[in-house]
Amino acid sequence: MIRTAGVAEVTDADFEAEVLGSDLPVLVEFTADWCGPCRQLAPVLRDIAAEEDGRLRVVQLDVDRNPQTTVAYGVLSMPTLMVFREGEPVRSMVGARPKRRLLEELSDVL
Repeated sequence: MIRTAGVAEVTDADFEAEVLGSDLPVLVEFTADWCGPCRQLAPVLRDIAAEEDGRLRVVQLDVDRNPQTTVAYGVLSMPTLMVFREGEPVRSMVGARPKRRLLEELSDVL
């Protein structure tokens, strides 16, 4: 696992341990290097990772390098944000959004 400014990068190999096995809820961004909206979302996710540290983990999964997990969760568009709690996906959102809106959408799953 690679950690960058509060947002960790996960792979097919460690997804189960890092996301499904987490004690905290985990916000997973399914992303790609070529995705413009993903780049727009990066500072929002860094801020949320810092502000919600201890309550929420924020991780990224590159869909091009990790097709197994991408297919397993039916991810077709980038960015797709998925919240996992106790090993299960509890919320899914597609597309970039402002920080305030994302926090509102996460409020009931935190």
